[in-house]
Amino acid sequence: MKLNTKITDKFDFLLFFSMIGLILLGLLAIKSSTYNHPYASANFHKQLIFAVISLGVFFLIYFLPHRFMNLFAIPTYVISIFLLLFVLIFGKTTYGAQSWIILGPIGFQPSELGKIALILMLSHWLGKTNVTLDNVKGFSIAVAISLFMIFLILAQPDMGTAIIYMIITLALFFWAGIDLFGLFVLLTPPLSVFLSFFGFWISLGGFVLIIILLFYFKKDLFTSITVFVINLSSIFLFDIGIKLLKPHQQRRILSFLNPYSDPLGSGYNAIQAKVAIGSGGLLGKGFMHGTQTQLHFIPEQWTDFIFSVIGEEFGFVGSALVVILFAIIFYRILRIASRSKDFFSSLVAIGILTTLLIHFFINIGMNIGLTPVIGIPLPFMSYGGTALLSNVAMVAIVMNIYANNREYV
Repeated sequence: MKLNTKITDKFDFLLFFSMIGLILLGLLAIKSSTYNHPYASANFHKQLIFAVISLGVFFLIYFLPHRFMNLFAIPTYVISIFLLLFVLIFGKTTYGAQSWIILGPIGFQPSELGKIALILMLSHWLGKTNVTLDNVKGFSIAVAISLFMIFLILAQPDMGTAIIYMIITLALFFWAGIDLFGLFVLLTPPLSVFLSFFGFWISLGGFVLIIILLFYFKKDLFTSITVFVINLSSIFLFDIGIKLLKPHQQRRILSFLNPYSDPLGSGYNAIQAKVAIGSGGLLGKGFMHGTQTQLHFIPEQWTDFIFSVIGEEFGFVGSALVVILFAIIFYRILRIASRSKDFFSSLVAIGILTTLLIHFFINIGMNIGLTPVIGIPLPFMSYGGTALLSNVAMVAIVMNIYANNREYV
């Protein structure tokens, strides 16, 4: 039975205005951090233009018929693959990664569109497939959909974005209902790699735990040995991959474990960001009065370290406001995903939630020294037109799901 609902009943104002609040705070931080800067003073006006364009894109997506989301999954994925291949041949190299397509005065980063494409395509496939290890074909195709894009991202190379793609994949598999052993198979290789950073004995302890869990799952000997070999191989492959990285990328990983090992090099940004946030106190030093910000102690502070500008100039109160606005967004998206009337829409909402959530945790973690500096922007706030368009588009997709959830009983 169709309901006669008002537009106000179909529009999540709390989610929308939380997003707008973050965009406005980001614009203030960009204005402050680029004021009188020798080459970035125009960034505020560029971001403002993209903010207006993003709102236009938001309402375009919001008013699309909901069925288009599923129909667009395969075309969007194919276009993204084409663009990721195109950027490897004709793209511009920035900070060691060939990840930008330049069209006159406009720069475009295909990996941002790729996040949306991966979410739509995986949701499309998982929504109609029983994703278990027993369903070898369905499971393999789902993994291939993700790995193809991840390999193209690593070829740029862009390790930070590749990690985002991996986490999106794991989250969608989990929400799709993969069994516990399947989740174990997916999670243990990256965990083994992570533990290897902390020395032989920690790594050995991780393998002992894997062996104990294999006994718990009571799988056949061949399956158990295969899983163990995959975990062991992942460490060696990662070690080879690290050696293939460029020196500045290797230093970023090492400085995560100990930023003070190179305080004037790879660990410099992380140290200065913590100083800036810590110096803000309760209420901050005031808009455009932050010492670290105005003296440009952190290079390109308007991108990955935008949160340090908020922390220094608006203090604990400003930082807490940012966290609260993000928390509202995460809660509303999770609520929409949980109450979605169809499985595809629920998967899409979870994929979008995961994308925004992992950007939030990694970026703020970078600013306070809890995660490595891997070039992950803060959604809605960091300078970057492509990222802002992508993030706003994702919220628009969730709002479209919310509006259509309330259309029928």
